[in-house]
Amino acid sequence: MPLSVSADNYLQTSPNGVSDKQPLIIKLLAQLVSVVFHPLFINGYVAYYLVFMQPGFFDGMNEKAKVFIVIQVIINMIFFPAIAVFLLKATGFIKSVFLKTQKERIIPYITSSIFFFWMYLVFRNQSFIPIRLTAFVFSVFISASAALIANIYFKISMHGIGVGGLLGFFLLIIFKDSSFGITLPFMAVLFICGLVLTARLLASDHSVKEVYYGFFMGLIIQLLCALVIRS
Repeated sequence: MPLSVSADNYLQTSPNGVSDKQPLIIKLLAQLVSVVFHPLFINGYVAYYLVFMQPGFFDGMNEKAKVFIVIQVIINMIFFPAIAVFLLKATGFIKSVFLKTQKERIIPYITSSIFFFWMYLVFRNQSFIPIRLTAFVFSVFISASAALIANIYFKISMHGIGVGGLLGFFLLIIFKDSSFGITLPFMAVLFICGLVLTARLLASDHSVKEVYYGFFMGLIIQLLCALVIRS
């Protein structure tokens, strides 16, 4: 009997269509990128950039007040959501802090949305907070809520949503606020988007559809929220 060998014997692919036979160093770097640019951390990066690196939004505010604003974002939009995930893991409600299944993502989406909405309410009622930061926080809340709904049907990429929102935020800075000094940061954001999306295809079991649907969802929601909360 002739021996028949298909291409599948030589190339094993994961559900996202990327080869599973990636070098270990590539997988480790992809995981590192996924951690550094976790969607929760992006909230802190945006707040820091807007408060300390983008001129005009917080002129006249002392350094202590600026630091306090960033700390509020870190506590409510990074620390508390992360603690909720770790508590869910410790109590056995989820199997992994990486939230690998749709079922495991339900409660984290809900708890994160609560913290995001609270942060939006706080900033909305503080007149010294620029509308750009308030609109960003509101978009994060809407994105988490939309992801919860999308999660019913497929495991949309949270990292995709995060970098999509990041790109949308910088597009708003360029076209609605000021293009001064934004060229290099915007180029860096474009690079980060490509890096993170590639990393998720290499280091996760997301399909290409889940990654790019997340990216465009985050981008579109960011832009729409800027229209709802007009500057």
